[in-house]
Amino acid sequence: MLNVRPVVHILGWIACALAMILCLPAVIDRLYGNPEWEAFAAAGAIAGFLGLVGVLATKTKGPIQIDIRQAFLVTMMGWVVVCVLSAIPFLHVGIGFADAVFESMSAITTTGSTVLVNLDQLPPGILLWRAILQWVGGLGVLAIAILILPLLRVGGMQIFKIESSDISEEKIFNAVRTVLALFAIYAGLTVICFVLYQMFGMTSFDALTHAMTTLSTGGYSTHDSSFGYFADLRLHWVAIIFMVAGAIPFLLYIKTMRGDARALISDQQVKGFIGLLVIVSVAMAIWLMTQREIDFGHALTLTSFNVVSIVTTTGFASDDYTAWGSGAVGMFLVLMFIGGCSGSTSGAIKIYRHQILWAVARAHVKRLFSPNRVVPLRYNGRLLPNDVPTSVLAFLAVFIATITVFTLALTFMGLGIVTAYSASVTAITNVGPGLGPIVGPAGNFSTLPDAAKWLLTLAMLAGRLEVLALLVAFDPDFWRT
Repeated sequence: MLNVRPVVHILGWIACALAMILCLPAVIDRLYGNPEWEAFAAAGAIAGFLGLVGVLATKTKGPIQIDIRQAFLVTMMGWVVVCVLSAIPFLHVGIGFADAVFESMSAITTTGSTVLVNLDQLPPGILLWRAILQWVGGLGVLAIAILILPLLRVGGMQIFKIESSDISEEKIFNAVRTVLALFAIYAGLTVICFVLYQMFGMTSFDALTHAMTTLSTGGYSTHDSSFGYFADLRLHWVAIIFMVAGAIPFLLYIKTMRGDARALISDQQVKGFIGLLVIVSVAMAIWLMTQREIDFGHALTLTSFNVVSIVTTTGFASDDYTAWGSGAVGMFLVLMFIGGCSGSTSGAIKIYRHQILWAVARAHVKRLFSPNRVVPLRYNGRLLPNDVPTSVLAFLAVFIATITVFTLALTFMGLGIVTAYSASVTAITNVGPGLGPIVGPAGNFSTLPDAAKWLLTLAMLAGRLEVLALLVAFDPDFWRT
C-alpha cells in the first residue's frame, strides 16, 4: 500500500497555515463589530487542532521525503483539505454545506462561480475571506503549475520543468528560492494593482479585495453587479492590465528581474496570448458597434475587459455579454476553452497546448502529401521531446471527454442543455460565469440543486488539477506498492 504518513504530515502543516490565515477576516469582522468573527475564530481553531494532530501524529526524526505518487496525493488532497476547512465560515451566512463547499472550492481554485447573493450586504469579513481564498489559491496554483505538474508530466507540462541544477538556463537555484521569488512578484503586483484601484476611485476595501481577485484571475467581487458596479472606465483598463499580468508565466518575470530583458517579449506563449487578445477584442469591438449605438472607445473597453476576463479565466463581468447577440455568445463559449499561459494563475487548456496542437496538425498535413518527409516539431526555438505531443493530445482528449461526462450528468439532474454544458465548461476551465440566464454573467449558481453543486465542485477541482492529475487517484495501481 501507498505510504500516506508523509502526506498526512504535509496536510497537517497546510491546515495549520490555514488556521493562521483565518485570523485575518476574524480581526476585520471584530473591528467592525460583526458577530461573524466567531465563525472565523471557530474555523481557525478547528483547522489548527486538526493540523497539529496531523503534524504530531506523523512526526519523524529525519526530513520528510515524498515520491511521485505521494506528490500526486498531496497535490490533490491539499485542495480538498483547504476547501472543506475554508467552507466553515460560509455556513454562518445562512447557506447549506453543499453551498459552502461549492463557494470555497470556487474560491481556492480561482474559478469565481458563486452561490452567494446580495453581496453588497454581506459582512466585510466574508467578502474579505472570499478574496483571501482566491489570492492564496492563485499562489498555490503558481506553485503547482511551476514546481509540481511539470515533474508529474501532466498534459505536456514537462517542457516547462525546472531543474535545480540548471542554473545557467533558469537562473533559479532551488525550489524554495523559486517559491519566494514567486511570492514576492505576486505580492508586488497585487500591491501595485491595489494602489491603482484606489487612485482611480475604489474604496480601500474594494481596492484590496479586487486587487487580490484580479491577480489571482479569480474574479470574485464585493458587488452583485461585479465590475459593472464601477463606472470609471479607467478602473476597467487597470483590471485588464493586471488580469493579463496574472495570466503570463511568472517564471518570465523572474527571468526579467534577473537580467533577461527579452524574456517576456520573445516567449512564444506570451506573443500568441497577447496577439489573440488584441485581435479578438478589436474585432468584437467593431462588431459590437454595429449592434449598439456606442463609439469605438467604449466598445473596445467593453469587449477588451470581458474577452480578457474570460480568456484569463478571471470571470469578472462589466456587462451581460450574453445580451450582445448570438455571435457574442458563440465567441465567449469558444474563449472559455483557451486559457492563459502555463505557469500563470489562469486555468483552461492554456495557450501552449493550442500552439503545440497546431504544430502537430500542420506536420500531419504535410506528411499526408509527403509521407517520407521529416517535420521537426519546435516550441520556443527548441525541439519538442517525443512524449510532449502525445501528452498534449491525451490531455485534450480527456479534457473534452470530462466535459461531456459532466454535461450528461447535469442534464439528468434536470438542467437544460445550455446550462448543463456551459456550467460544465466554466467549472472545468475555472472561468466562473457560464451562459444563459441561470449561470451566465447576470445569473448565479445558487438555484442549482445540491447534487449539481457537488458535481460542479468536483469539476472545479478536476480543472484546477488539469484533469489527469485527479484521474490518477482512481487507478487501483496508484495505491499499490
